[in-house]
Amino acid sequence: MDNKPQGRLDATTFAAVVHSAPLISIDLLVQNEQGEYLLGLRTNRPAQGCWFVPGGRIQKKETLDAAFLRLTTEELGITLERSQAVFKGVYEHFYQDSVFGEQPSTHYIVLAHQLVLPTEKVQLSVQQHDNAQWLKAEDILADPNVHRYTKLYFNGL
Repeated sequence: MDNKPQGRLDATTFAAVVHSAPLISIDLLVQNEQGEYLLGLRTNRPAQGCWFVPGGRIQKKETLDAAFLRLTTEELGITLERSQAVFKGVYEHFYQDSVFGEQPSTHYIVLAHQLVLPTEKVQLSVQQHDNAQWLKAEDILADPNVHRYTKLYFNGL
């Protein structure tokens, strides 16, 4: 059996998947030496226009380790192993919209992982984010422009 990831689906197939099933993703809680966390201003739906942690979907036939390597490379500009992160739990995100517009809605099962990295080593992807900022957990929780699903990661920190 071929265990290589199948890559991105065509738009029609992916829309059917989004409409019919939850997506599995990895979110990256990236902390710097000052105890601040990296957030990006999302340019795409869902969560467009909100501050959110970096991350992305796991592809078909992609192992968790391979997805983590790919996502850290694509999202942070640095290739990291999943073993370098601390698993922070499983979360569910329900959105009324999707990458396709107001319909279909999106359901994510999210595997949150925390990393501690020097600020200068990280370059947030501009494909998903318009801007980047580093904030302390208490500032994330107080900021009305940070998405509520991102805030869930920081409750209790």
